[in-house]
Amino acid sequence: MRANMMYSIALAVFASANMAAAFFRLPCAAPILVERADPVVNPGQVSGHVHTIMGGNGFGFQMDYASTQKSTCSSCSVVQDMSNYWTPSVYYKAKNRTFTAVQQTGGALIYYLQRKDPNDPSSINLSAFPEGFRMIAGDPTLRSYHDTVEQNAVNWACIGTNDAATPHFPNKNCPSGLRMQVFFPSCWNGKDLDSPDHKSHVAYPSGLEHGICPPGFPKRFISIFYEVLWATPEFADMWYGDDQPFVLSNGDPTGYGLHGDFVNGWNVTTLQLAIDKCNIESGVIEECPYFNFVSNEVAQSCRVPPSINEQVFGTMDKLPGCNPVQAGPDNARPPPASSCDAPHTIEKPRFPFTDMTESKRFAYIGCGLDPGGQPRTLQGASVQNDKMTVESCIDFCVGKGFNIAGVEYSTQCFCDNSLFEAKTRAPVNGLLRNCAMPCAGNNKEVCGDGGLISLYQRCAPNDCKNVNLVYINGTGGNNGGMTAAGTAAGKPVALPQHGH
Repeated sequence: MRANMMYSIALAVFASANMAAAFFRLPCAAPILVERADPVVNPGQVSGHVHTIMGGNGFGFQMDYASTQKSTCSSCSVVQDMSNYWTPSVYYKAKNRTFTAVQQTGGALIYYLQRKDPNDPSSINLSAFPEGFRMIAGDPTLRSYHDTVEQNAVNWACIGTNDAATPHFPNKNCPSGLRMQVFFPSCWNGKDLDSPDHKSHVAYPSGLEHGICPPGFPKRFISIFYEVLWATPEFADMWYGDDQPFVLSNGDPTGYGLHGDFVNGWNVTTLQLAIDKCNIESGVIEECPYFNFVSNEVAQSCRVPPSINEQVFGTMDKLPGCNPVQAGPDNARPPPASSCDAPHTIEKPRFPFTDMTESKRFAYIGCGLDPGGQPRTLQGASVQNDKMTVESCIDFCVGKGFNIAGVEYSTQCFCDNSLFEAKTRAPVNGLLRNCAMPCAGNNKEVCGDGGLISLYQRCAPNDCKNVNLVYINGTGGNNGGMTAAGTAAGKPVALPQHGH
């Protein structure tokens, strides 16, 4: 009873703050990667649980500010921001004890809030995050309510209801989805870019988002706040028993273990200008003249290839990393290292294509667009079957006399010698896009996705190379399709097009 009362007080304080203060809302269109990676808590290692990661494609298992600045794209809309933002993923736990990944609705909204307090000199001039800065919010081990400022800074909103946000998973179907909300500390000790627990160098002001910074924290940052929406309505008719059926990827069925990580990748000068000059009360980030923007399509197409050979989507017998479900109320403990055969090795990145340069003399040229309800990108010939593979599609297209083969939506194959509307539908340099659907005839191969087509082209006699795909923060050779930095995103790959 006391926990509910104290949390209600915390929410009331949160709501009573000056919500008309200047802020801007940064949209991140999609995750760049969903994987057991966390360069803040587990640098250079496989993380204990899955995260959904937004931001620049310089993300890697071990990274610094220079890594962020090598990014060639970001899933967030501002060109000058190559930061990374991440949270745990959400899974549905079925009655038969299997787990199914819940999809994100979009990526995330990142709020940059200019929260000042007239009684706190440190908040008069808010600062941008310095190069190399990082921090976390929340505690993944929590399984009960402890009435701390830190815990009150993370909560869950049941969208489509008038219910107040709660520190735990709401025990009801949320008509428009379940939204995780993470508010980060804004008081800084003024010297450390990180700390051993990734928290001690920062602190919350007395009122969580407003108020006075504690002694020893003389600097005040602009505040950041994440919103990530999950498509839980897809499981609305699959509830059972008395408790809600969702768990975080760290095995948390309570929601108390929600947390978030931030690695700064901003052009610091630009962010400081925006803080000082952009007094936007609407939150519309495009109203700030110091930012440049990418299109939503480019932001959605920015991806990092996975490097852990592990299932994270679909339905599985165990959570990735074999995280046991621990309901508490005691804090969760890490599972024993020998508890399962989850991978602990970071491999070469797995790019979404099959190398056909030797066997078929066809090269992968990228992931193109094939929008639904419109003329097909490849119009020469097509076939569909539940045994589709990249090889069988190429063989079909060669037999029909075509030089370009494309696989799509697991079962579909299309052929032509040119692309319809190639200027807008061709693969784009520097963008992986999200061709990620396994082929119906071989689930180790990728056959496009919904509205996306994996494209292969007959090689020239003395030149048969797959397109170089961007993987910044890793190692590998050209045979894997990797390049150290790649081309800045935005220029379509040159391909024949209809009418030319």
